[in-house]
Amino acid sequence: MSMELLRQKIEDCNNPTIVGLDPDYQKLPEFLKKQAIEKYGETLEAAAFAVQIFNHTLIDALCDIVPAVKPQYAFYEQLGWYGMRILADTISYAHEKGMFVLADGKRGDVGATMQAYAHAHLGDVQVGTKKIVPFGADALTVNAYLGSDSLLPVLEVCKQKSKCVFVLAKTSNPSSGEIQDLTVENEPLYMKLGHLSERWSKMAEDGFASSNSHGDRYGMVGVVAGATYPVQLSKLRKELPRTFFLVPGYGMQGGVARDVAPAFDKNGDGAIVASSRSILYAWKKEECGEQDFAGAARRAALRMQNDLNTVRGKR
Repeated sequence: MSMELLRQKIEDCNNPTIVGLDPDYQKLPEFLKKQAIEKYGETLEAAAFAVQIFNHTLIDALCDIVPAVKPQYAFYEQLGWYGMRILADTISYAHEKGMFVLADGKRGDVGATMQAYAHAHLGDVQVGTKKIVPFGADALTVNAYLGSDSLLPVLEVCKQKSKCVFVLAKTSNPSSGEIQDLTVENEPLYMKLGHLSERWSKMAEDGFASSNSHGDRYGMVGVVAGATYPVQLSKLRKELPRTFFLVPGYGMQGGVARDVAPAFDKNGDGAIVASSRSILYAWKKEECGEQDFAGAARRAALRMQNDLNTVRGKR
């Protein structure tokens, strides 16, 4: 199962970090943008080309110390079909370098539509006699606002293809509590989503053929729980012992290592912590020069690894 693959890659790197590949064209190094415009003019193709070089260079710099990347789809979609081509290319290149890829699409719908999302991002599409993989990520973030009908079609594909999903539960943004902290049946909505996620994971294991055939300690349904809410994060970990956590909010959003600590289980496992801007644009904070953007990203990732391993007892 894909969650086991993620756990193994974290162990191999001794690093529970996932780097968000959220490349904002406007923030890219000027020399990359200049090269792209010289080649393609002031076009979306040029912007996508600059993003491609940026991503490849970062992946090369990080692949031996960081186990996973998380491309945020919006940054590719805004570049039209050129951007979607670069998204597919980025996923493929990260896989070539041995990295786990979590597609941050936050998809949420029902029936055939959700099944189509699942085949697009995690599975394959039948074309004549061939099955073709459109994107081929290892995992996908999903929005379960529509209930079980929005999860079960994805979980069918996850079971078939050994993939996994992360359900939005307690997100890291400031206004998340407007909805996620509301009380539903005597518990916060974020906790309700957590309990449902464990139930959906069990349904998938029990209902879609063999259960835990890979010996997974964690199910195929994880949850998103932000570092910016450590109290809620701690409550979720206590209630969800078999659920893997994706923890956003570290770095630029204000989360630090001690905030993330409650996400890990007693063995220092069970979670992966996301950082994007703090690593992607580390050269700006270092003031080392944009030509060394990949080196600065690597140094930032190593500092994050050290911080996280300190709080999870894995130094």
